[in-house]
Amino acid sequence: MEAMSRNPAHASLRLRRLFRWRPHQQWEAYLFILPSVLGFSVFVFAALIASLGISLTDWGLVGPKAFVGLDNYRSLLRDPVFALALGNTAFYVVTIVPLQLILGLLLALALNQGLRGRETFRMIYFLPVVTTLVAGAIVFRLLLGSNGPLADAVSAVGRLIGQPLSLPDLLGSTRYSKWAVVLLTLWKNTGFTLVVYLAALQGVPQELYDAAHVDGATSWQRLRHVTVPLISPTTFFLFILQTIGAFQLFAEPFVLTRGGPAQSSLSIVQHIYDSAFRFALMGKASAIAWFLFFFIFGFTLLQNYFQRRWVHYETE
Repeated sequence: MEAMSRNPAHASLRLRRLFRWRPHQQWEAYLFILPSVLGFSVFVFAALIASLGISLTDWGLVGPKAFVGLDNYRSLLRDPVFALALGNTAFYVVTIVPLQLILGLLLALALNQGLRGRETFRMIYFLPVVTTLVAGAIVFRLLLGSNGPLADAVSAVGRLIGQPLSLPDLLGSTRYSKWAVVLLTLWKNTGFTLVVYLAALQGVPQELYDAAHVDGATSWQRLRHVTVPLISPTTFFLFILQTIGAFQLFAEPFVLTRGGPAQSSLSIVQHIYDSAFRFALMGKASAIAWFLFFFIFGFTLLQNYFQRRWVHYETE
């Protein structure tokens, strides 16, 4: 390395030899990645370009396309359903993401205490993650319905204590329908957060806890000043991942409430689906999809900028 640094020409020659094209050595590797490249090019990249073009047209899925420019994007500003779906999606983001992070961290802290049967509890909490979402949503519809077993259990408790008790209509009320979607999402995804946090907690050096204990730090102080900063990269990863997932929420409200009642639980992605395949407004649906893409992209860039203020990496 010292010789190379003293002879720039020799270093440049070595680099050219390192990165030059070697067809007889590399064609097998490109052959292996060719199916993935073709699949990405056709089903992702080409579809994105086509969607951008469709967003500039008035097209009903069949028939000719009429170029309308940015009219589909301007119409979103006057669409009350779009505003409602955007507000519902914002509600999902500000409720689901913090609750998932808090519940996942609390469960991970509990399972990280060396409890007996920790692997069994971890498996139980992770089971909803690998469970089919549609099946889970159907079970939730049966449980949370006005005539479901949960409502019967609440009524039975009320009769026992001599007070009339009733479960709110979580699926048929515009006030509670979004909370039903939140419950289903937490049941489905908290196990993943738990497992990721548990792996991060097990990577915190025990020496730091011992040093803090010797210095007289309480359990809360060790959690606040040792655990939370050291797992902050994991928190940032989960925060970004779950925020994007909350913005793209579709199956949960679609199966559980159909976006109702009165579109009170309609998500932005379900609005895209309805615009495209219920009302055959492909141009409008594509415009909403691109709006959502740029919104998520900008939000992610913004969070990536601000993470330097609270995320602590081991190399820093």
